[in-house]
Amino acid sequence: MHSLKRTDSNDEGFKDLVRLLDLELKEIDGDDHLFFAQFNKIAEIKNVVVALYDKQAIGCGAIKPYDSSTMEVKRMYVVEEYRGKGIAYAILQELETWAKALGYTKTILETGKKQAAAVKLYQKSGYSVIPNYGQYAEIDTSICMIKNI
Repeated sequence: MHSLKRTDSNDEGFKDLVRLLDLELKEIDGDDHLFFAQFNKIAEIKNVVVALYDKQAIGCGAIKPYDSSTMEVKRMYVVEEYRGKGIAYAILQELETWAKALGYTKTILETGKKQAAAVKLYQKSGYSVIPNYGQYAEIDTSICMIKNI
């Protein structure tokens, strides 16, 4: 059984998982990776959830303020051998619960069209597709989504 830990971006397990995530995204995104990487810096993120199994970090996600009512979901990742077990769903629910407790009413996110499993997870979790926002507005490989929490 896994457990969830609320932490911040200084967590070593989170940093290790983000390195794995970036390697995977570099492979998926190819030449576009550098563009997306500039928006995925993890310094000073105050709201991070890490999934643990036997004290080993196996999944993560984070939220950061987007505006006064909205948190943006960032850096969602589960180690490959633990996928399909509901861990990403549990992380996402914990992030939404945390955002709501902090007084936010919506969560938004961006993911890639090539990341079918991620899109499916977000749709299953109640997210709806919205026009691409901010830096993703002109990026046709991105999908942006929103959820009222």
